[in-house]
Amino acid sequence: MNFSEVFKQTSLMCHFSPDGEKLASCLLFRLVIRDVASLQILQIYQCVDAIQYVEWSRDSEFILCAMYKRGLVQVWSLERPDWTCKIDQGSTGLLAAQFSPDSRHVLTTSDFYLRVTLWSLVNKSVSYFKFPKRAAPGLDFTDSGELLALAERRDCHDYVSVFDCESWSLLSHFETNTTDLVGIKWSPRRKVLAVWDSLLEYRFSLYDLKGSLLSSFVAYENSLGIKSLQWSPSNQFIGIGSYDEKLRLMNHLTGQCVISFSHTSLLTPSDKLLVYREVQQKAAYIRDTEAPPATRWDIVDGGGAVEVVSSPWDPDLPNPKVGVGLLAFSSDSRWMATRNDNQPACVWLWDVCGLELRSAMLCVDGVRCLAWNPRVSQLAVCCGSERLYLWSPSSCVSVVSPLNPRFNVLSIKWHPLGEAILLIGREHMSICNISSEKYG
Repeated sequence: MNFSEVFKQTSLMCHFSPDGEKLASCLLFRLVIRDVASLQILQIYQCVDAIQYVEWSRDSEFILCAMYKRGLVQVWSLERPDWTCKIDQGSTGLLAAQFSPDSRHVLTTSDFYLRVTLWSLVNKSVSYFKFPKRAAPGLDFTDSGELLALAERRDCHDYVSVFDCESWSLLSHFETNTTDLVGIKWSPRRKVLAVWDSLLEYRFSLYDLKGSLLSSFVAYENSLGIKSLQWSPSNQFIGIGSYDEKLRLMNHLTGQCVISFSHTSLLTPSDKLLVYREVQQKAAYIRDTEAPPATRWDIVDGGGAVEVVSSPWDPDLPNPKVGVGLLAFSSDSRWMATRNDNQPACVWLWDVCGLELRSAMLCVDGVRCLAWNPRVSQLAVCCGSERLYLWSPSSCVSVVSPLNPRFNVLSIKWHPLGEAILLIGREHMSICNISSEKYG
């Protein structure tokens, strides 16, 4: 394992290209493109204002920069440096921008969700989708790029429109059973759409392409509902994290709960439950006074229960820090990692095949980000410190970059091939190479 040199960046906007060959980072109004293998600069693009959002196209040939304050989007071509594109939203303003799956169209959302505009990079044509609804996400493409689902709000009712991404024609339009829809998500391999309600009402539903209701699930009433949701890559399960501090695994065919996992305040280590505790080491002499305190991972013996530290939360304040706010499936759908927001320093590792808790990581600091290796069952975790944590079914380790300047890791992103991890701080970034001497 080795680290590249440290580079400057701003706003945590650093992204590997989908093909894994390039790395984009921002420095205020400048977009820097590097070659991943050598980390040499390939291109520097100057934008008209400070960059607030960056996205690669699926084919890695284009990259867009959004400047929401100016209502502008600039698109750059990596293959043709002399080609440029500037999209001006004008008085309608700009809230969001993204590529379509064919990488030849850009979708922009105007202020107050007045409309979604489809811009063609080929023939400069412009199309409009009316009545978009504020949701996260409010529009979603299938993995194959064939279909677009758009959440809408008309006459105080929620609707979903499904479009063909080749002709951009309307295929179906149907009303949902939600009170206030906040998210839609296509299944990875089947043309089934998951729809869920706002946090004020627990309701999860599945619809087919024609808008027929396949199933609907309500876990409880008169309490805060769904906080996070993700389909498993295998398409067999949907993981739902709720404000009641439970993780529910849903069947992809019936849309009903298979099992419910509770995030308890006590853990009892056993042969089937491996609990790791991070312990700070007190060194007798440290030459580098700026070095972070050393830590090690101890395996907790099965002599008794271990308490999971909980943070107090005020039910009278909005957006309470309680419930399952982070959840992620491994690439093979074998494992699932969660963070209960009122137990922020614990990562829970669930065995999806065995339907049981198999491991837990008790960290010193609160968990900020977790991400699975896209190729193997390996989890990367950062806690806003200088350390990077790596978990696998057989081990748990922590790593600190030996390079200067040191920085606290606030976000992490895996290389598409799983060979390296991008460590992102407030003003710096570095690549941690996992498998070879390829980077830096």
